[in-house]
Amino acid sequence: MTKILSVGGSIIVPDKPDTEFLGKFISMCTEWLKEDKSRRLILVAGGGAPARVYQNGYKEVCEKTGANFDANAADWIGIMATRINAQLLKASFGDYCKNDVVYNPTDPALKFDGQVLVASGWKPGFSTDTDAVYLGEKFDAKTIVNLSNIDKVYTDDPRKNPDAKPLDTISWEEFRKMVGDEWTPGKNCPFDPIASKKASELGMKVICAGGKDIENIKKILNDNEYFGTTIG
Repeated sequence: MTKILSVGGSIIVPDKPDTEFLGKFISMCTEWLKEDKSRRLILVAGGGAPARVYQNGYKEVCEKTGANFDANAADWIGIMATRINAQLLKASFGDYCKNDVVYNPTDPALKFDGQVLVASGWKPGFSTDTDAVYLGEKFDAKTIVNLSNIDKVYTDDPRKNPDAKPLDTISWEEFRKMVGDEWTPGKNCPFDPIASKKASELGMKVICAGGKDIENIKKILNDNEYFGTTIG
C-alpha cells in the first residue's frame, strides 16, 4: 500500500525549518509505517518561504536592472528551494528512506527500496503537486494527500472574500473551473492547474487538508473520517 503526501513548503519552512512540527510529523509517519511493513509513503516537498523569498528577490533585481523577468528562471529558483526541503525530509527519515531524492518522477530507472521515498520539484511549468501526480501514476497510488496551510478548499479566497464557503467535496470539473488551466511561478492555489488536469484524467482522488494537524493526517492515512476537502 503506497500513499502520497504532498507536503507544502509553507509547512516545512514557514520562515525557517519548523523543527517542532517536523519532529511530530516524522514520528507519526514512522509509527504508522512500523505497524505494517507493507506500508509505504511518498513525500513530495514544496518550496515554502525560501522559494518565495528568492523568487521575489529575482523579480526585484529585474526591476532594478531593467532586465526581463523570466518565468522559467523563477520556476528554477523555486525548484531549488524544494530540493533543499526534500533533502531535509530525507535526512530526517533516516533508514526508512534508502533512495536519493527524486528529481524526475518519470525516470524509468526510478527505484523505491525503503518504506519512504522523498521527491522535490522537477522542472518549470508546474508545482510539486504535478510531481506527486506523476509519482502516483508510477507507483499505483490512487490518492494524493495535499498538506498545506489551509484546512479546506473554499469557494473563493477566504482572505479576500468573507463570504467564501469551505467545501467537503468538489468534482474535478468544478475545481478546475476555480483554478484555471495555467501555471505561473509561485501561484498559490490548493492544487496546481497542471496537476489537476492530469489527476482528473487519471481518475485520482486528492484530499486537501491542514498540514499542521498531525492527528487529522493520521486519520487520513488510516482511511478514517477526517477534516478536509476531497477532490474527485
